[in-house]
Order: sequence, then structure tokens, then C-alpha cells
Amino acid sequence: MATGKIFVVGFGPGDEAHMTHRAKDAIVESDSVIGYKTYMDLVSHLIKDKEIVRTGMTEEVSRAREAVRQAESGKKVAVISSGDAGLYGMAGLVYEVLMEQEWREEDGIGVEIIPGVSAINSCASLLGAPVMHDACTISLSDHLTPWELIKKRVEAAAQADFVIALYNPKSGRRTRQIEETQRILLKYRDPKTPVGLVKSAYREREHIVMTDLARMLDYEIGMLTTVIIGNNSTFYYDGKMITPRGYQRKYTLGEDEQSLKPAQRLKPEAEPWAMHGGVDDRKKKTAPQPTRESTADLANEALSMVGDTSATAVQEAPAPSAFKQTSVFEFALSPGVWKKSVNASQLALLAEIIGDQGEVTYTPSHYLRVSLETEEPQEITRKLESEGWLVSPVGDVIHVKACDFCDGEKTGGIPYAEELKERLGGLKVPKVMKIGFNGCGMACYGAVADDIGIVYRRGAFDVFLGAKAMGRNAHTGQPVAEGLPPERLMDTIVSIVDEYREKGMPNERFYKFFKRVQRIQNFQYQEMFTPVEVNNPCE
Repeated sequence: MATGKIFVVGFGPGDEAHMTHRAKDAIVESDSVIGYKTYMDLVSHLIKDKEIVRTGMTEEVSRAREAVRQAESGKKVAVISSGDAGLYGMAGLVYEVLMEQEWREEDGIGVEIIPGVSAINSCASLLGAPVMHDACTISLSDHLTPWELIKKRVEAAAQADFVIALYNPKSGRRTRQIEETQRILLKYRDPKTPVGLVKSAYREREHIVMTDLARMLDYEIGMLTTVIIGNNSTFYYDGKMITPRGYQRKYTLGEDEQSLKPAQRLKPEAEPWAMHGGVDDRKKKTAPQPTRESTADLANEALSMVGDTSATAVQEAPAPSAFKQTSVFEFALSPGVWKKSVNASQLALLAEIIGDQGEVTYTPSHYLRVSLETEEPQEITRKLESEGWLVSPVGDVIHVKACDFCDGEKTGGIPYAEELKERLGGLKVPKVMKIGFNGCGMACYGAVADDIGIVYRRGAFDVFLGAKAMGRNAHTGQPVAEGLPPERLMDTIVSIVDEYREKGMPNERFYKFFKRVQRIQNFQYQEMFTPVEVNNPCE
């Protein structure tokens, strides 16, 4: 069995403070260190007593082969990469060389991949928080990947609105790729989209520029630069490039107070329970402060005075761009509690409101679930209701569904179904709850399979609780009341719901709640599911 070992080490941005302990230990433990010349200089203090193999740019394959050769002779070898060894680093090439030799881990040389902080992370930390949402990395180097394929990836990422980190954006001989990339991005993104340029992050000659997509090529970009391009929600604030965690704010029907937009929840007035009592001390009057130059101006003036060209240069960020945010309105839609048909004008209005971007999903609970982007949920609700649609909330709320009462011929139970919908429909509960209402003893709409089932029969009501509609141990609801007088129906159902809302645990389904508490109002829980033993005919 081979005794040598290869450490494929990602040492991060370059300064020792951002190198992992394992990366340093592996380099110290190694007999020899192999890497690109610039990388070797960055870790020179760790490799003074090592055998060193330095190679130039584009000689990655030869480095991998040399590492395998030395490890097969019994040495411990560190192959080093800046950033993370598994992201445009040496990890993949080492494995490819080993595969050529039909290497197997169980009896071959040892291989350990040691992760490091990649440029997308280190550069993002210097810019602010630009990579807070879906992001991708794309190398513009066509040394190992055809440029036509790279262009397709840029186009796809731009169209999908990813935050994009460009690696290897430009070199002395390769200049057109970054220009073509900018042209592609401008097809899909605002010219004012924030762009951060970071050269030599956390190294001696670190240089940071905050600009925008239209002007990014006005600044120096090279092989040591990482370009981070924001998405359609990225903005500048106080010299920081920030991408919010999400695009959307959702409107909830029946809620007087809607979800707060990003950063609004951090305002003191949104936290009246806190020590500050909801009062923003920063808004208290203070004496006017004298006008002064910006921090960036003062920093650059100081740098020019001392003539230190190795220090970080700071360039002023452009004025904050407008924050873009879409709002999603989600709701349930039906022609009524018991009505099951819609007319042409209702469908036409729905099609007009949905447009090309909205979505409509038909659910097993006999309603349409609608999702669309809008800033006018109240106006949409008004239009739909004026056309006869019933608009209800979605989520962990109560859904009241009824049969069609034989196309409205059996009218005795209709007023009760409509009152249930009016009083309980849309109320928040620990977990989505279905109240089913059937207008005759046939119970053809399956009310007995809902959380609360109500069957109108001979002028009175039968009530069922705690059905489990799915799973191999599914069962109907437990019959808890038979012949309940109409005048007691509402109080009974409302009391059951109130107890569930008060005592139910988050995400606890009603049938589990009933089983846990054993008694709701005066109704005692009984096990409805009985396992059936099946004799195996093969035994």
C-alpha cells in the first residue's frame, strides 16, 4: 500500500489571518510544496525548510502530475491554491491525474482536500453584503473552457438574475471577454446595477472600487481582480454594496399589518417592547455638525501625502441606487362556499388580473390558489369580489368547504355553511384546518374526512372530529355529536376552533391535537385507526 499523501490546500485570500489552522498544519507537515509562483510567495514564511516546486501560470496539469509523482515515492506533498482548492483550484486536476493511473483510495496514495475562503467570500466581505441571495461564479478564462460556452453561462446567469462573481476577468492578452460580458449583462440589467471590483483582497496591494455596470470598464481590471455584479435588488448604502435576502414581500388577506420590508423590522418603532420603548434616540435634535469632506476623500488625501502605494486605495461609491422590491399577493379564490360554477365574465376578469406572470393552481379543497406580483392587493380584491368571486387567505388558516347541495336544490343547510364561512373562514390556526359541510346524509363531498366534518341531516347536524385524510393509517373523523340542534351548531364549532387556536402547538395538525389533549369541549377522544394484521400466505 502506498505511503505518500497529497494535501490539496486552499489557503484563502493570502494573509495568514484568513488561513485555516488545517491549511497551515498541512503545509508544515509536508515534505514538499508545489504551486504557482505568486502563491508560493504568499506562504513563503511557512515553506522555508521545504522542497519547493514553482511553476508559472497555465501549468496546472504539470503541477498535479509532479505532486502525484512525489507522493508515489512516499513523500507528503502540499499542492497549494489561493482561495478554495475546489473552486477553480487544483483539487479536480489532481484527481484527474490520479484517475489516469487508475488510482483507488483504499490502496493508493492518500489525498486530502483542505478548503479555504474563496474570492467570492473574501471580496464580498470587503464590499459589504452583496452575496446574500442566489449567486454563481463564472471564470472568464478560456484557457480550459471554450469562450462560446462561457458566454452561454454568462447569458443564463444574467437572465436568471444571479449575483455573479467573475473570476479571471482579464489578462494582458485576454481583454475582449470582460467587454463581451458587460454587453451581455446590460441586455438584462439596469446600467446602474452595483458592481464591486476587488483586487488582491486582504493582501498588501488590496484595491477596492465600487461602481456600476455601465462604468465598470472605466477602472483597471486584471487577473487578480474579482468582479462582483449585483442582481436587480442590490443597492448601495453608506458605501456598502448590499443584496437583500429576498425579492418579495407577501401580502396577507385579513391582516391589518403587513410584513415589514427589509430593514423596516430593525427600526425602533417596529419594536415597542424593546428597552428603547419604540423611540428612536437618533431622531432627537442635536446641534448641527460642521460640513466635512467624505471619508474616502480624507483617506485618499492621506495616502497621497505619505506616498504609500502598497496601501488600500478607496474610491467613492456612486449615489445609492433605488431599492427594487416586488410584492407577491397570494390568495384563495372560489365562486362561493357551495357554488361550483363560474361564468365567462368572472373568468375574463381573472385572466386579466393574472396576466402572463401570475400563477393559478387548482387545489383538492375546491378553490384556486392565485399568486401574482402587485402593489394593489386591495384593488384586486375589490374587483374580484364585485364580479362574484369569493377571495380568502391562504396558509395556516381555516378553509370552509361545502358540497353543492345538489346544485342548490337542497337548501336547508346552505345558510349554516355560509355563516361558518363568514365567522371562521380565513382565521389563523396552528396548522391549516379544513371544515367540511355536507347538505345531506350521503356526505358525498367527504366532510367526514376533514378536520371537522358537519353533515346536515333531517334538520339537525352530525359532527365528526379529527379525520386523517392521508397516509397508510388514514381514517375518517370520530363521530362526536348526532342530531345536534341548529341553534347549537355555531357555538359548538366555534368553541372547538377556539380551543385548538389557544392550545394547539405550532404546526400541530388538528387530529394530533385531539389525540394529545384527549378531550375537546365535552368530546372525548377515541382511537379511530385499528391496524389490520395480514397473514403472510407464504409462511
